Amino acid sequence: MRAFPPLDATATKIINLLTNCSSPSHLQQIQAQFILHNLHSNTTVAHHFINASHSLRLLASALRLFNRLPKPHVFIWNSLIRAFSHNHTPFIPFSIYAHMNRKSIRPNNFTFPFVLKSLSDFKGLREGLCVHAHVVKLGQLDDIYVQNALLNLYASCGDMGLCMQVFDEMPQRDVVSWTVLITGFRSAERFDDALIAFERMQYAGVVPNRVTMVNSLSACANFGALEMGVWIHNFIRTRGWELDVILGTSLIDMYGKCGRIEEGMAVFRDMKEKSVYTWNSVIKGLALAKSGEEAVRWFIQMKQEGIKADEVTLIAVLCACSHSGMVEMGRQIFDSMMNREDGFSPGVKHYACMIDLLARAGILEEAMEMMSQMPFEPTKAMWGSFLAGCRAHGDLELSEFAAKKLVELEPGNGSYYVLLSNIYAEMGRWSDVVKLRRLMKEGELRKDLGFSSIELPQENVYEL
Repeated sequence: MRAFPPLDATATKIINLLTNCSSPSHLQQIQAQFILHNLHSNTTVAHHFINASHSLRLLASALRLFNRLPKPHVFIWNSLIRAFSHNHTPFIPFSIYAHMNRKSIRPNNFTFPFVLKSLSDFKGLREGLCVHAHVVKLGQLDDIYVQNALLNLYASCGDMGLCMQVFDEMPQRDVVSWTVLITGFRSAERFDDALIAFERMQYAGVVPNRVTMVNSLSACANFGALEMGVWIHNFIRTRGWELDVILGTSLIDMYGKCGRIEEGMAVFRDMKEKSVYTWNSVIKGLALAKSGEEAVRWFIQMKQEGIKADEVTLIAVLCACSHSGMVEMGRQIFDSMMNREDGFSPGVKHYACMIDLLARAGILEEAMEMMSQMPFEPTKAMWGSFLAGCRAHGDLELSEFAAKKLVELEPGNGSYYVLLSNIYAEMGRWSDVVKLRRLMKEGELRKDLGFSSIELPQENVYEL
């Protein structure tokens, strides 16, 4: 990229005006001077003009202005692409990039990262593949910023095969490269691969940053890898990192999902600043530990401290009530939502929690009534919770009704036919069992095999 050209007095004056520009009308006046003095091609002035247009949300007018130039310098195009990529405008940076190519303006290593970032934001895989081909053709693939941008593109689009291919071909990898790989695996719910990548990063001698740790902790939480999570926590302590909201919340979430909520509570107490997401992680962790009363107590304390609950908070506390059999408390919380005391009405997941609560407690008629009166159709999760409650409390007729509903919602799922067949067997309706088994055989329906995993000390995770 060439050096900024020397500035004359007029250019310096216009730059000062652009730096202090605060209104669209002011910018239009400056633009008139900009055109009058023929400063379009001055990369320094153009850069400041684009920045001012960006801050005033007038990037479209800046683009129209520079489009009229016969062949603007690549730096001007890079500035426009960068501004539009930060503005999260779908595919405009790629359009600018295509326009550059049509005008035979050769992109450089500063062009590609921002084009690829924009495509990552909107999952433009097809366009990204075109840009990747240009990167190779123009010999820019050795630039680590371009390589990391390609990694991020493929990870954001969920194509971890291409992401790994780019990663494996990189001669050098920095903390960003490893973090993007870990984040991609975590987003694709390949949590074991995310943790393997994190271990490989340690062996490569690359020091993780906060973003690395947050994504690795999320993988630990979802995979149940407590030992790795504890190692990360010890690393954070050893390095003397402050537990900010994001990192602290990630630790609490990991401990809660791994069944060690006491350690999660200790992290909560050590945090200087907490958000609603932090409180949600505590309440969810207590709900998973079946400490319903504790979860409700923390929910009440949260409200007393002036933290406004969100939809996730109410899902967590209703789950806590469900797992601990706290029917009356669950009803009170749900009624408060119906009255919009927290500023929103109950959604599908809140109703699902209440149906699960009532079904577990054997209050089946009320659960049925709620499903018939709610403002949307019951989901598979609701009928599944209801069926589990019916079977636990020995109501075979309602069990049959719920199982048939599940078969209607997902006729290709063999597990539901097996459930219905078992219910018929319990009712002594053997002819219906035979019919159902024949139907499964004709439709080639099978029950999916289940599996579980355990983590042994100092060993790998084994699936059974």
